[in-house]
Amino acid sequence: MEKIGFIGLGIMGKPMALNLIKAGYSLAVLESSGAASILTDAGAKSYTTAEELARDSDVVITMLPDSPEVKEVVEGEQGVLVGIQPGSLFIDMSTIAPSTAKAVHQLMQDKRVEALDAPVSGGQVGAEEGTVSFMVGGSEDAFERARPMFEVMGKNVVRIGEAGAGQTTKACNQIIVGMTIQAVAEAFTLAKKAGVDLEKVRAALLDGFAQSRILDLHGQRIIDQNFQPGFKVKLHRKDMNIALQAGREFSVPLHGSGLVAAQMDAVLAQGEGELDHSALAKLLERLSTQ
Repeated sequence: MEKIGFIGLGIMGKPMALNLIKAGYSLAVLESSGAASILTDAGAKSYTTAEELARDSDVVITMLPDSPEVKEVVEGEQGVLVGIQPGSLFIDMSTIAPSTAKAVHQLMQDKRVEALDAPVSGGQVGAEEGTVSFMVGGSEDAFERARPMFEVMGKNVVRIGEAGAGQTTKACNQIIVGMTIQAVAEAFTLAKKAGVDLEKVRAALLDGFAQSRILDLHGQRIIDQNFQPGFKVKLHRKDMNIALQAGREFSVPLHGSGLVAAQMDAVLAQGEGELDHSALAKLLERLSTQ
């Protein structure tokens, strides 16, 4: 089995890395990561730099917050690019700008390394249960090499096209997710203000044409006022910016996306960026009582 170096042990990265260990993969992590001890206790080996980790890995996976972090880990002093060996595979599962994904892909090609952009959707629960969806950009050969690892971490694995295609698809995903959360938040705020039982509203809507996974999971979060992060508002706001940038690049007016981004900005301005993105409902409820 491939030796894997995994960089980025956050809310989603940690459980995905643990699933790889459970499947029998040899895993390496950076000892500077806050969750490194959990992974080393499970059998991972730790390294002090990305360069060392990459040099001793067949496959390097990154799961980081944004484009600058990916660029730093890849291109920085003692970064992945310094240590990674020809014939290796680089997989970035972060959500970053498609242009950055294409640039990283070219850097890896120059080192005779195949690269995939493979952002995911499914949140913390999906990461823990190994049911996330992968949207993958890169060559068919690299995709087939990575498929067994993807199938350990997720259940829906689709190669979209060449480098950058995965990130473009993730931007589209985040548009739909963000706008659907906004729709559920508005509907529930209206129902609550009208004195209607939210549990019954949710149950009725889930059995009709409005049903969705967001209505199911985030609808319950809103009812319970449980905004502990599965996916933080500040990260989704970053993703909406990626989508809006892509819209400008291709001259597509994304008016609904702009509205949701502005709502997220208001949540961030109130110091609640660490909450789950379903906390858009808190903002609406607050506005509706003023």
